[in-house]
Amino acid sequence: MSVSAAPARRRISGFTALKYASFTHSLVYLALLVAMATDSERTALGWVHGWGWILMGLACVTAVRLRVIPLKIAAAVVVLGGIGPFFGSYMFIRETRNRQRVG
Repeated sequence: MSVSAAPARRRISGFTALKYASFTHSLVYLALLVAMATDSERTALGWVHGWGWILMGLACVTAVRLRVIPLKIAAAVVVLGGIGPFFGSYMFIRETRNRQRVG
């Protein structure tokens, strides 16, 4: 193994980065649902969820154009992500399983 190949292995793919971002967004949304008791938590988590959804949507649209993720994942994130980001996370899990099965 060459020395230049070692750093390349440590980098994560665009797909993996989006998958982890989707999981993080789902956790923020779950925390928002649980923290409905106090205004300050609800406001902060609401803003993080809203901006997270916008950023995830932009990232997924770009990823589709670059052929990093399929359109069905981007559609789940962009269309359903504002209501419940769990749809996008679920689609990433499904795609990961499909990729493992194929390759």
